[in-house]
Amino acid sequence: MNHLIILGAGGHGKVAADIAFKTNRYAVISFLDDHNTSKIVGYDVIGKVSDYKKYIHYADFFVAIGDGVIREKLQNELIDNGANVVSLIHPSAAVALGVEMGIGCMITAMAVIGPDAKVGNGAIINTACSVDHDCVVGDFAHVSVGAHLAGMVRIGKQTMVGAGATVKNGITICDNCLVGAGAVVVKDIIEKGIYVGVPARKMLHDKCE
Repeated sequence: MNHLIILGAGGHGKVAADIAFKTNRYAVISFLDDHNTSKIVGYDVIGKVSDYKKYIHYADFFVAIGDGVIREKLQNELIDNGANVVSLIHPSAAVALGVEMGIGCMITAMAVIGPDAKVGNGAIINTACSVDHDCVVGDFAHVSVGAHLAGMVRIGKQTMVGAGATVKNGITICDNCLVGAGAVVVKDIIEKGIYVGVPARKMLHDKCE
């Protein structure tokens, strides 16, 4: 396929389009979005998300939705309907030997993934972050801009490690957690919730302020 269709024409979609352009893999890049109809970084929005079925045999697909739950739902729907969902890896990213990567991942500019790390389906390894050796990043998880996972860290499904956060070597973080920006995780997190501060502690309510 030389046509890539990106589902989601927001900021995440812009990054996806930029990566796709820089790979020189696609002659045509387009968007599907339910709200935006204008050009995105020079590329056309050709319909709503549900219109993907029109193109299912003629294009590759990438889901550029920041919300992990929605991203999983859309990606699984695409795959169940026979779409070819691809991963996008920026040319400046450093992906080491032995890395295993699922379907629909995004590896952005200057990201580093160490040897024998595993990156799950639909995961986001964002700008200038690092995922060191033998880490496991769960399905539809997100390691944010400038965050750092030391070696042998395990991040659960749909967990987000916020911008500039640091996770100590060997730590496990369970599914459906949010580690706040700049937090430092030094103990395993076994209960879903929002964790902030240095060292990271669970907030007593479910809203970041």
